[in-house]
Amino acid sequence: MALKVLVVDDSSFFRRRLTEILNADPELEVIDTANNGQQAVDKAIALKPDVITMDIEMPVMDGITAVREIMKQQRTPILMFSSLTHEGAKATLDALDAGAIDFLPKKFEDIARDRDEAVTLLRQRVKAVARRRLSSRSVETARPALTRTSFERPKLSERMKENPPPSRPLTGPTFKASGKSYKLLAIGTSTGGPVALQKIITALPANFPVPIILIQHMPAAFTGAFASRLNGLAKISVKEAEDNDVLKPGVAYLAPGGKQMLVEGKAEQAKLRIKDDDSPRITFKPSVDITFGSAARVYRDQVLAVILTGMGSDGREGARLLKQYGSRIWAQDEASCVVYGMPQAVAAAGLMDVEVSLEESASKLIAEVMHG
Repeated sequence: MALKVLVVDDSSFFRRRLTEILNADPELEVIDTANNGQQAVDKAIALKPDVITMDIEMPVMDGITAVREIMKQQRTPILMFSSLTHEGAKATLDALDAGAIDFLPKKFEDIARDRDEAVTLLRQRVKAVARRRLSSRSVETARPALTRTSFERPKLSERMKENPPPSRPLTGPTFKASGKSYKLLAIGTSTGGPVALQKIITALPANFPVPIILIQHMPAAFTGAFASRLNGLAKISVKEAEDNDVLKPGVAYLAPGGKQMLVEGKAEQAKLRIKDDDSPRITFKPSVDITFGSAARVYRDQVLAVILTGMGSDGREGARLLKQYGSRIWAQDEASCVVYGMPQAVAAAGLMDVEVSLEESASKLIAEVMHG
């Protein structure tokens, strides 16, 4: 049975275009459309779609308010469409805060290099978001509830069917710190990542003893706004990484969208290089594989690398290199992922040392790094 989609946008052209693209996939069926947020809420309740695509700027009721109302009355996975502007970034982050699971640029040329690739990615993303509902009775397990006011009052200081790993990794209440010493925490993620990163980063103490590098698949227009938002909420400092940044303990560096972030130098005084990458072989900019690989060469066995929710397998090869040097690899569990692609790729390759739920990630990271 095809996944049921409700398309919401005030542009009749965009509604038709998106409906044609989605209906051309036998696994998807657009059951209705809406041209404002209030219609979206009413139709979500009446039709109970598997997934909703939602515009942000609309008459009668905007997309953010509609997301919030749908989360209250008929919890449904929602994929936002956003403009790649500073204001678009802020509004999209607000929509994720309100309960949306993921977002895509509204201009298809911003999604991928050519139209066919963009259409394929769009369909994949809609199906992935919809299936999050099928694998769980509540979206709540996929994304923790957050409040809009938490963003508005910043703190000042403050499963595997093939090739399972050889043994069950440490997880749940049996977790014990390994006792290993680290000099870097590296986190890679994609779909569902902004919410996951926020939950983890905002729970770390101000005296977290190692630098943190964050690789989130995100457009260039979004990373600055996302870093700023995290910085306002976290006890540690968070910044969008810049070329020649020297890695400092208690600071998180978010890879800028559209570029590659590499770690260079010596472990005692490593720095970041931010580079343009026009290679057609590299799908993601930033790429978890590239950043993890560079960190492996500098820090060797002293990295704790974490792969969070995300579509695809970016991070697997970087994790493989880190593992060869002796570093440890953690991966988010399926139940708490929006999309269990990236963590599954790492786990299926036998690279995962610890499987961790999103809810327990921060506390276990603190125990591992600070009390190991």
